Amino acid sequence: MESLTIILSGGLFLSFLWIIINGLFYPAYPKPMKSAIPPLVSILVPMRDEERNVLQLIENFKKLTYSNLEFILLDDHSSDSTYSLAVDSTKKDSRFSILQGAPLKKGWAGKVHACYQLSHAANGDYLLFLDADARLKKNTIESMLPFFQNEKVGLVTGFPRFPVTSWLSKLVVPMQHFVIWLHLPLALANYSSYKPASAAHGAFMFFERSAYDFIEGHFSVKSSIVEDVHLARVMKEHGFQVKLINATPFVTCHMYETNQEVWNGFLKNIYIGIGKSPLMAMGLTLFYSLFYIAPLFLALLSPFYGVWFLVPLLLVWMQKLYIDLRTGQLAYLFLFMPISALAFLVILHASMWKSWRKQHYIWKGRAYK
Repeated sequence: MESLTIILSGGLFLSFLWIIINGLFYPAYPKPMKSAIPPLVSILVPMRDEERNVLQLIENFKKLTYSNLEFILLDDHSSDSTYSLAVDSTKKDSRFSILQGAPLKKGWAGKVHACYQLSHAANGDYLLFLDADARLKKNTIESMLPFFQNEKVGLVTGFPRFPVTSWLSKLVVPMQHFVIWLHLPLALANYSSYKPASAAHGAFMFFERSAYDFIEGHFSVKSSIVEDVHLARVMKEHGFQVKLINATPFVTCHMYETNQEVWNGFLKNIYIGIGKSPLMAMGLTLFYSLFYIAPLFLALLSPFYGVWFLVPLLLVWMQKLYIDLRTGQLAYLFLFMPISALAFLVILHASMWKSWRKQHYIWKGRAYK
């Protein structure tokens, strides 16, 4: 038992050093752009049953300080009042266009089809695709455009800050940042064309227009339900750079409100996100069970075997706290990291089981495999 404690402590200490070093390869924010003739930026939002978000989204857009914007929102056959709310709240602002989506084509994923339509309606030199639950800091656009001064950059994306409310969202949603900082070599993601080292977040996808058109945009990933990562890979495949930034200072995403939404949202993405690889799923299960769940049980033994049995759990907490502080997350959530790891694995196995049984994933009234 003591040897296990030593092994876990050593591994967790090294992985903590890796997390700190890895985070240094997030690109630094350049100075906000000031231009005599600012390029047109199209902000594009697919919406399906977004009644609770649409008014706050539009108010957020009206506060943006960049001077040359157009906003195009597409209602994708909502069953609620999304469309009427959007129309009523934008009547007096000519920068807004509210579209009604065409019927979903066979072979297309719903969000991808909506984004494809939005891209064809856009006039901008740059295209920013946002989810309806995303909110931007007022100077976000002028702060992001300097990334494109390198003409090879085709896409700027990043994981937002995630306000969390329900208990399952507190356990699972912040794990997105943890997985990126721990598992993704950010040097390869940001400074190489190596496709497997690619990540993106669909809530914030900022494209240079000619690069987007060159890869045929969302048409190139038309059947994907993890289109964000697949678009990043296609960008790299065609020689464009993808900048994965720590977007938390500028972008907030109120990702899921209820426990059921958290479950269904991660269920449809998590197994597909690892390439439907049973080997990868088993590897992650062993890794997280050993390094992030077992330390809790060792800590419970510390009154009997000594204070050293607390060390692995303290290192787990230090890792999670460091990432949470760097990403604007609730500070106390680090205490629940072993339970978060367990919840992550439960959803992973449920998603894998659903795939093996060839059952559909259900999201916003649509079924996907």
